[in-house]
Amino acid sequence: MLGVVNLDKPTGPTSHDMVGLLRRLTGMRRIGHAGTLDPLASGVLPILVGSATRFSEELSGGAKRYTAIIRLGQRSVTDDAEGPITTGAGPLPDDGQVATALGTFVGPLEQVPPAFSARKRDGMTAYRAARAGKPLELAPRLVQVDSIDLLATDPGDGWLDVEIDLRCGTGTYVRAIARDLGERLGCGGHLHALRRTEAAGLRVETALTPPQLEELAGEGRLAEAIMPVEALLPLPRLALDPDAVRRFLHGATQPLPSELEGRHAIYDGSELLGVGTLQEGILRPEKVLSR
Repeated sequence: MLGVVNLDKPTGPTSHDMVGLLRRLTGMRRIGHAGTLDPLASGVLPILVGSATRFSEELSGGAKRYTAIIRLGQRSVTDDAEGPITTGAGPLPDDGQVATALGTFVGPLEQVPPAFSARKRDGMTAYRAARAGKPLELAPRLVQVDSIDLLATDPGDGWLDVEIDLRCGTGTYVRAIARDLGERLGCGGHLHALRRTEAAGLRVETALTPPQLEELAGEGRLAEAIMPVEALLPLPRLALDPDAVRRFLHGATQPLPSELEGRHAIYDGSELLGVGTLQEGILRPEKVLSR
């Protein structure tokens, strides 16, 4: 069994909990995921089944899309609703000020990761240090935000909820955008809710919930939920002749005259063999699937 399940993760469970669910339903240990979602987040979580786990790097990268609710007027130690939550200072902005401030986050962005994140410095994990009361000073990282659309605002008792549609590249912390938006507007802010609507070429409209997967498994139809990994790999295809296929499957570097350069998904006809890199006419296997 090899492929990807488009799972709609609910709020509450961890991404690893969802891996455990698929291990139980499939009876397989070799299950992973591409792109962690925090427990408070929901939406598209690509679950990798069998040898598809070899392609976690390729499927975790690339563009992602979220709908998020940012609560202005409150700050959070974790930059999200997990808290603790404190009241922010300064007046709440109007919709025009919010829209203008959101626009400043679009494009290449130097972003400081949240103190409660999995980033590491000097061998220490940020969230562990923060929980011990010794938060790390994390260096900014360059991320890409493709667009932010303001969908709605909803005022509350001393706070303002801002709903956005966000498209961004890998490694972008939506929590950090919420935090920095609040600081930029002078009132504080944190991420109140998050739903991932697109990732790895998958969309939430076609994602399956855990109860739906349970039902399919109970009917012996779980295979219907597993799509071919090759349909999602964001790499150009390169088909080999039989001799080149044999050498690739043995992990051998080989000359392959071609004007193409870079990483490719390698095929024998319609069968995915793995991933290789072409450079100056030499094909080097990176990941080889066993037959």
